[in-house]
Amino acid sequence: MPERLHDKPLGIFGGTFDPVHFGHLRLAEEAADQLDLAGVRWIPAGQPALREAPQVTAQQRLAMVRMATAENRSFDVDAAEVHAAQPSYTVLTLERLRQADQCGGLRPLVLLLGADAFTALTGWHRWQSLLELAHIAVAHRPGFPIDVDALPEALAACWRERFCSHPAALAEAPAGRIASFAMTQLAISATQIRTLLANGRSPRYLLPDELIAYIRNQHLYPEY
Repeated sequence: MPERLHDKPLGIFGGTFDPVHFGHLRLAEEAADQLDLAGVRWIPAGQPALREAPQVTAQQRLAMVRMATAENRSFDVDAAEVHAAQPSYTVLTLERLRQADQCGGLRPLVLLLGADAFTALTGWHRWQSLLELAHIAVAHRPGFPIDVDALPEALAACWRERFCSHPAALAEAPAGRIASFAMTQLAISATQIRTLLANGRSPRYLLPDELIAYIRNQHLYPEY
């Protein structure tokens, strides 16, 4: 049943998750808390459009996201992009979620992005349409808010026009606003984890133990 405007916003967190790690998990957790989200929907990309093909299959990445999020009742996982025939573009994902049998047109949706991803937003497919479909919330380092003057000109103008300083405003409309939130910094990246695995080194404490066991049992990354 489609959601109504007065329902709490739903966070949308897409990515390759190759593999998912504690940095991803903490971003989603802090976004849900600070932005008063009803929950976070994780959407693993099937065929990422803006990066090289992942080392493992979409089904394996989906399995890892499901394992990593299983114990958090405010998280759910959307597998549609994994099974899609075309590359994963965020704007197309949001258009799908706006269908009547998904979230509908009134439910506030909040696309969750890290600061680096947001800075590169003008290179995304139909990036200006994103804010017609969802709000955008950008994670940044504590004490270091987004430097608007350093953004590409078009993106800086968009920020100045749409930024809201109070997260409660995200619940007042289905889409169209930009917010930011401070996120505890965890110096973890999927690239770092893949490099450790490829060199036979331990990734322990960078991602959940059950994922490490899954990676080992499935021989997902070279040399591990």
